[in-house]
Amino acid sequence: MTRQLAVGLTGGIASGKSVVSSAFERLGIEVVDADQVARDIVEPGQPALEEIRARFGDAIIDGDGRLDRRQMRGIVFDDPDARVALEKITHPRIREALATRRDAVRSEYSLLAVPLLVKSGMSALVDRILVVDAPESVQMARLIDRDGIDEELARKMIAAQDTRTLRLAAADDVLVNTGPRKDIADLAAALHAGYSRLARGDIDNLPPMHLPG
Repeated sequence: MTRQLAVGLTGGIASGKSVVSSAFERLGIEVVDADQVARDIVEPGQPALEEIRARFGDAIIDGDGRLDRRQMRGIVFDDPDARVALEKITHPRIREALATRRDAVRSEYSLLAVPLLVKSGMSALVDRILVVDAPESVQMARLIDRDGIDEELARKMIAAQDTRTLRLAAADDVLVNTGPRKDIADLAAALHAGYSRLARGDIDNLPPMHLPG
């Protein structure tokens, strides 16, 4: 059986991916969220959590036996080797789970929201890439406000992701998210109309779309 169309949604941290995902969900499209998958695979009892404990020690486990995300974040953003070690444990499992959940989607196409879509090689899971784009200065301001962190950590978090240049080079479609949130629904609806036609087979190809916000 031919697999349905899969669109990969990516963008820098605090670019507005979750807002865009929600807009597509309101249009009836099922979203497979890599961040949720990443949380699921490190739940207590999961092999990934035990591997992380073995690699980084008991200090990264909280009192409830769960991964202490704040502690883990502090480690990996200060040590690139630690980040690579963590990704070697989690990325294969995330990739496998994303593919499984993608194939279980029953909407006319699936949307895979993956922050490291390009850098991780997970772009192979999708047929088309939609990038939510915002200047780094906008990301910085949103991230500091959202997470209550300082500028130094915000810069490290942005640097750990795909570069803006890499994302845009891989993009089929770009949604520029610098305007009011109310505009996102209209922009998502325009993208959805094109994806629906492609998913139904009404058209064989869809020209790249670049939507300013």
